[in-house]
Amino acid sequence: MTNRPYTTLFLLQSLDGKISTGATDERDFDKDLPQIPGIKDGLHQYYDIEKQTDWFSFNSGRVMAKIGANTKPLHVVQQIPVCFVIVDNKPHLNAHGVAYMARWAERLFIVTTNQTHPAFALQKQHPNIFIISYTDQVDLADVFTKLKDGYQAERITIQSGGELNAELIRAGLIDHVLIVIAPCIIGGRATTTLVEGESLRTVEDLAKIRPLELTKCEALTDSYVRLEYDVINQVTS
Repeated sequence: MTNRPYTTLFLLQSLDGKISTGATDERDFDKDLPQIPGIKDGLHQYYDIEKQTDWFSFNSGRVMAKIGANTKPLHVVQQIPVCFVIVDNKPHLNAHGVAYMARWAERLFIVTTNQTHPAFALQKQHPNIFIISYTDQVDLADVFTKLKDGYQAERITIQSGGELNAELIRAGLIDHVLIVIAPCIIGGRATTTLVEGESLRTVEDLAKIRPLELTKCEALTDSYVRLEYDVINQVTS
């Protein structure tokens, strides 16, 4: 591992690997699973584990917008002991969403290539906003190095979407995987999965596959399962 934080990919997924209940942003685990008999009773176990994850939490602007950051009222948000690192190029977060996130987090790091991102205008109002800016493309390895060197980020929990997860995995930037499997099968070709990205096509592409070493397998209550793996990023023949 280079000079970067130790990283854990932590997510809730269905047995068939889905991390959402559907293919639109209106469908979401947090919103939908609590309504489904046979799934809702054990769901608290995922959130209980989430409370024990790292001080630094890595995610995307799309996920934060999907869970309502752009629309939730500011006066009800309470700060939690978490530093959010949010990759947001489009941007998916509007000014309200950035303000909400800044009130929610001890520190809010916006990683972006968008020089007009609303976070720039809100830094004076919210001094806990930090921006890591790039011109053309976000350098994820550089982001992690900056977080460790400049902000004492020794460990980061990653909870982003399938596309960003794929970039991180294939770049060798994920060290550990902690997955809670919900007792359901969702299906749907367009419904996002744990890791997406470009499909492998050639023999040479097989080098992008990351072997895993199982470190924990625990049956939770209500048919939930906890799985943990170390990622083997250096493969020797």
